[in-house]
Amino acid sequence: MDVLNGLGHGFAVALQPINLGWCFVGCFLGTIVGILPGLGPAATIALLLPLTYGMDPTGGIIMLSGIYFGAKYGGSTTSILLNIPGEASSVVTCLDGHQMARNGRAGAALGIAAISSFIAGTFGIVALTMMAPPIAAFALRFSSPEYFALMVLGLSLVVVLGGNSLIKALLSLLFGLWLTSIGTDLFTSQSRFTFGSSFLISGIDFMVIAIGVFAIAGVLESIQAREENEVLPVPNTLRELLPSRAELKACRFAFANGSIVGFLVGVLPGAGSSIASFIAYGIEKSVSRHPEKFGTGVPEGVAAPEGANNADSGGALVPLLTLGIPGGGTTAILLSALVLWGVRPGPLMMQESPEVFWGLVASLYIGNLMLLVLNLPLVPLFAQILRIPLFVLFPIIFGLALIGAYSVSDNIMNLVLLSGFGLLGYAMAKLDFPTAPLILGFVLGDAMERAVRQSLTMSMGDPVILVERPISAVMLGLAAVILLAPLLAGLRRRRA
Repeated sequence: MDVLNGLGHGFAVALQPINLGWCFVGCFLGTIVGILPGLGPAATIALLLPLTYGMDPTGGIIMLSGIYFGAKYGGSTTSILLNIPGEASSVVTCLDGHQMARNGRAGAALGIAAISSFIAGTFGIVALTMMAPPIAAFALRFSSPEYFALMVLGLSLVVVLGGNSLIKALLSLLFGLWLTSIGTDLFTSQSRFTFGSSFLISGIDFMVIAIGVFAIAGVLESIQAREENEVLPVPNTLRELLPSRAELKACRFAFANGSIVGFLVGVLPGAGSSIASFIAYGIEKSVSRHPEKFGTGVPEGVAAPEGANNADSGGALVPLLTLGIPGGGTTAILLSALVLWGVRPGPLMMQESPEVFWGLVASLYIGNLMLLVLNLPLVPLFAQILRIPLFVLFPIIFGLALIGAYSVSDNIMNLVLLSGFGLLGYAMAKLDFPTAPLILGFVLGDAMERAVRQSLTMSMGDPVILVERPISAVMLGLAAVILLAPLLAGLRRRRA
């Protein structure tokens, strides 16, 4: 069955009324899940999985995939309006999305996020349809040395995320790397930096850090600035509630950047949408004609990470469907669901279960359109949240932050850590330390440590393995160029 015939068969399956209904249910639930901080698509799919046991496999996987894609759309809402990342991959959206809201462009930011999600999501699905087998074969060439090089390349983005001081950015990055080392060593099972606390043996959850550093610290800054009696500016006309033609034009490259980067990173098992959104944001800032404006509310700073976040979902399904290899927590649960229904993901899935494979692919096109139609009309409604006076809004933000942090593991100690990271974020803002490198270090640190230690195990302790393989050597070389470029530019200025 070739691609066009398979896709035609898939649309015949996906357009059946019952499957359309499951697609809508999944997209709607996913959007709600994305808005609620701390829950996430993996936890939601795991909770709903028992309810799908009696369902037809095609309808079940369509609904669960709708939750997966819908959560990517919804995660930007609280990031933009309240500076609370609904999902780990929505952290980067806070940097410029919330600033656009504070500048009276909340509607435009939400609109750009929805449009970028649609464009990048569609690109990811088309790429999944057309290029899944060869791309999956290329992804198999990635081993531990290549993953280490990819993480180092991601960490080199500290140059573009660091603001005015590279030294402060590096210190923030190193602190993030240290935070990710807290807990139990995966290789030796020894506890590290737990200070005798049994709670820290499992490490610190990412959402606790992200919500504390962004949401709690942001509220503390606003209170200290005596903004409690003001209302954030809200657009009044329909034209102001959607992005202008100039803003969409400025995001042209960002749409393409986020789509390509997100899909390629998504194909790599274990990379994740957080890495994709950071890389896309870093590329966008580095090629921009006005990089100094990033972090102050530029539309490209919303379009690139949101696009990468959604294209990553299509990319993550490539190794799952063609090789039977899950790339992360959510796709691992989707894999277990397929196995429970008697479907075997892998190279023969197209022949053995064409209605499930092509029905799922076709439903992604339909679901992506549903999500755009579902989210764009809600932009004016979501924007009205900013009409709430800040003395009412701040307690709401605190409440959502507490719920999000507590729901991660149902442990009261997370609320203590949330308070600590909120104060840390506030202190960093007062001392002009950038918080993005801290988040970047925490996101990439664990995967980088695992990759380098696996690489050294493969080579019997010889570090040459990290540079003798072509793909890893090229990525490490690019990282070195990125990190050395500001130093060389500074030396040139001094000589001049």
